[in-house]
Amino acid sequence: MILESVLAYLHILAILTMVVFLTSEAALCRSEWLNATVVERLAKVDAIYGISALTVLATGIARTVWGVKGAGWYWHNPLLYVKLGLFIAVGLLSIRPTLAFLRWRKALRASGALPGTEEVTRVRRLVMVQAHIVPVIPLAAVFLARGFG
Repeated sequence: MILESVLAYLHILAILTMVVFLTSEAALCRSEWLNATVVERLAKVDAIYGISALTVLATGIARTVWGVKGAGWYWHNPLLYVKLGLFIAVGLLSIRPTLAFLRWRKALRASGALPGTEEVTRVRRLVMVQAHIVPVIPLAAVFLARGFG
């Protein structure tokens, strides 16, 4: 029972960390706010977001393997695949912003150039799509935990 509680805590902590840093990206990625400091910060925030997302995945898998309900219960429920599908979609959507943040930082360090307004708007749109998908994942989780599916 202690292991289940610790796994649940670590999973929730990772989720909250991921949401905080995704929200930070959304707040910082605005052309009217973008300056050299923000470009550097976006790259760091995105790295923490990525690490926390991997931690969410790892702790989620740990819960299915070592949790009280067991792998068989989780892996036969279609809602788990809904959660995973949404999580993978968010992960795929995060690739382009990550590459953009790294590219912006590289250009800034090389020549002091900041990205154009249109590019920032495109990247922000992808961050916002992620931010709107992420809250749906816990909805599937709540129903999964209560035996639906």
